[in-house]
Amino acid sequence: MFQRLITYLDSIKARDPAPRSRLEIMLYPGVLALGLHRVAHALYRAELYFLARFVNHLSRMLTSIDIHPGARIGRNFFIDHGFTVIGETAEIGDNVTIYQCVTLGGTSPDNGVAGKRHPTLADNVIIGSGAQVLGPITVGIGARVGANAVVTKDVVPGAVMVGIPARPTVIEGGRSEQSFVPYGTPCRDMFDPETQKFELLRCELDQLRKEIAALRAERDGHGSADGPGELRDRA
Repeated sequence: MFQRLITYLDSIKARDPAPRSRLEIMLYPGVLALGLHRVAHALYRAELYFLARFVNHLSRMLTSIDIHPGARIGRNFFIDHGFTVIGETAEIGDNVTIYQCVTLGGTSPDNGVAGKRHPTLADNVIIGSGAQVLGPITVGIGARVGANAVVTKDVVPGAVMVGIPARPTVIEGGRSEQSFVPYGTPCRDMFDPETQKFELLRCELDQLRKEIAALRAERDGHGSADGPGELRDRA
């Protein structure tokens, strides 16, 4: 259990450059909220619903994060800052990152019978601050939802969703443009504390390549207007 805690804290440090130690990370509201949720979820599964709600209520008072005791959450889940709401039937995979003021909300069943009402987030998903993911939808592996987006339909793996309603950003060839990279998050789907600096450098290199390509395209465009043939005609 101790090694699992260390792995969890290191996974957060790989996504957030701010903390200086593991002890500092343990003070994060998202870490405290997740720890209390583990307790509440165990009580919920034991059908001790009042106690589960009591722990949930305590967690909400301490952290401003509301995770329903029934929500199922995988490993290395990180809520950066707080003010997040996660509904009862939400399911969250491994290595998921959620920024502040996110809602994993539900829909009211037409027949009044409770069922799957909240979203499912697959492994390695990133949800930007202020985003709303609503209904019994699935956000595929490695997908990213931009800040303040509202998602009401399934998201394919690896997509980058932006806007209201959320839509994938697309570039030539139909590929999803990987432009949403939250600060401190490596580019690859999986993160590893040992390779964080390398991955961040890779991000910077990719950005520099795009800028150089744009500058070359602009230079070539000007050059074609005043090419050698036109200069000879002017002479």
